[in-house]
Amino acid sequence: MLTRAEIAERLAATGYVADQDLATALLLMAMLGRPLLLEGAAGVGKTAIATALAAIHDTRLIRLQCYEGLDQASALYEWNYQRQLLAIKTREAGARDAGVRDAGGREGAEEIEEALFSERYLLERPLLAAIREARPPVLLIDELDRADEAFEAFLLELLSDFQVSIPELGTIRARSIPHVVLTANGTRELSDALRRRCLYHFIDYPSVDREVAILRARLPTLGIDLAGQAARLVAALRKEPLRKVPGVAESLDWVAALLGLGVRDLGDAPEMLYETLACLLKTQEDHAQIDRIAFSRLIARVA
Repeated sequence: MLTRAEIAERLAATGYVADQDLATALLLMAMLGRPLLLEGAAGVGKTAIATALAAIHDTRLIRLQCYEGLDQASALYEWNYQRQLLAIKTREAGARDAGVRDAGGREGAEEIEEALFSERYLLERPLLAAIREARPPVLLIDELDRADEAFEAFLLELLSDFQVSIPELGTIRARSIPHVVLTANGTRELSDALRRRCLYHFIDYPSVDREVAILRARLPTLGIDLAGQAARLVAALRKEPLRKVPGVAESLDWVAALLGLGVRDLGDAPEMLYETLACLLKTQEDHAQIDRIAFSRLIARVA
């Protein structure tokens, strides 16, 4: 089993800079075989953890994106009704061509039903795919708080036993236990039952020093001076009363844009830099809040 330092080192090699608390949570997740629930604002890197975890384990990442109205069929399995209907029509056509009249016998009907509800016509969805992998995958259940309480209750049962009952096929038990990462953005409160079954870690916006490390890990040509200026400016923006606070993903996009425009110092072209705020500010209200004067003041503080 990897140590905490080894986990942090391998995450960094994938471009994900983790703090000690997160590395410890991932260590405990592997040690105890428990799901890990990650909460935090959008854009702080919750989903990216699952991607990095799959990379360091050299395994498949299976993602279930949750949304309002998500049901078991969309998350677990469905039957390929179109192929089943085509198979029925093909059988009927073959019987007619052979001059065979269907007598409606029970044995024939059972044989047809058994053939139609077989693995050949089964459509795996993320949850079923995850427990049928021979090598433990990383199962990312993203934005669970967007799904309703009924789906959350169903998920608890599945994650407790890692098996599922399909009426036509019987009970399917997990070939391997996946590494389960659940994320939530605070859209609704998750149940105590779910929290009891998971390890927990809250991901906050990174400190300036850690954001510098993240930027330089993901953008190797970025110099230390510009990285520091950019991280300080984004940190200052996060203290403003914005509707949508820029996350790490936005700061990465912004700095990549700066590099593409040939910017080496934020003090060089503040007027031109204002146009790049499209990378950081994502609502009209926030653009109105950070006008050219406010932006020039922010640059003066960090450049």
